[in-house]
Amino acid sequence: MVWDGFVAFYLFLAGLGAGAFVLGVLAGWAKNPAPRMKKIAFLVVLVTVAVGTLVLVFDAKAGLGNPMRFFLLVTNLSSVMAWGVIILSAFLVVAFVDLVILMVKKKTPKALDIVGLALSVCVAAYTGVLLGDAGVAFPLWNMAVLPILFVVSAASTGFAAVLLVTRLAAPDEAAGLPLLAKAGLVLPVLELVLVVVLLAVTASVQGSAAEAAAASVGALVSGAYAVPFWLGFVVVGLVLPFALELARHRGAGAPKVAAVVGAAAPGAGSDGSAAAAAAGSGKALALVGGFMLRYLVIMAALPVVLA
Repeated sequence: MVWDGFVAFYLFLAGLGAGAFVLGVLAGWAKNPAPRMKKIAFLVVLVTVAVGTLVLVFDAKAGLGNPMRFFLLVTNLSSVMAWGVIILSAFLVVAFVDLVILMVKKKTPKALDIVGLALSVCVAAYTGVLLGDAGVAFPLWNMAVLPILFVVSAASTGFAAVLLVTRLAAPDEAAGLPLLAKAGLVLPVLELVLVVVLLAVTASVQGSAAEAAAASVGALVSGAYAVPFWLGFVVVGLVLPFALELARHRGAGAPKVAAVVGAAAPGAGSDGSAAAAAAGSGKALALVGGFMLRYLVIMAALPVVLA
């Protein structure tokens, strides 16, 4: 498998779908259920995971460009990618069945939701494990940290995508889950901590991989990818969503923060409308950060060169 920036779309969409499913289940299990949000979440799952899988298949370096190689790769049960295809397929089936049942009976079986939750965690972690399946060692793709980081990022992007759509289709349910308010503050901080851990662990690598590890970290922190890392991921993807969510909680600060990022809608004079614009902007920026994380992890990683 050849990894490049194009694959970041697949990793981003698959993770987003996994996070969306988790929010859908939580919306159904809440003390005050949000049925429309749950439907929206499952629709987001089906669209994003299906499109993400197509992106992987249509990648000229892995799919249609060499279909036989791709077929052999995904049917080899000793391959991480093969198990990923199985997990993704099962996940899509569960999400589809859940959505159909929700449309007909209004309530999905809890056992099916639990199975879907387990699969969603596997999908989110798999997007990190998949990178480690490369034929060459990349110190930045640390198997102990990267899957956990991608699970947290999947929750952040999945929640953000579902909430963005819900604010348009069912605005009364968008603010109905107390958990979401906490998640908007906790997830960016946790994601930043895990990124710091990933960089620290990578920088501490010794031996033959030390040069590639140091170069990968350097490329992100101060090298070729420093601007997209600090501006596109840290500031846009983590700091601003956190600040906007915090401002929304404090109420009065929301209009000012929304104005800074250009998020206030034209004619939105009330604090409520400005706060809603700020919250929506934060979710959109979180999606940008989720993609940038995967893109940078792929592009900045340098392989170990054996003498």
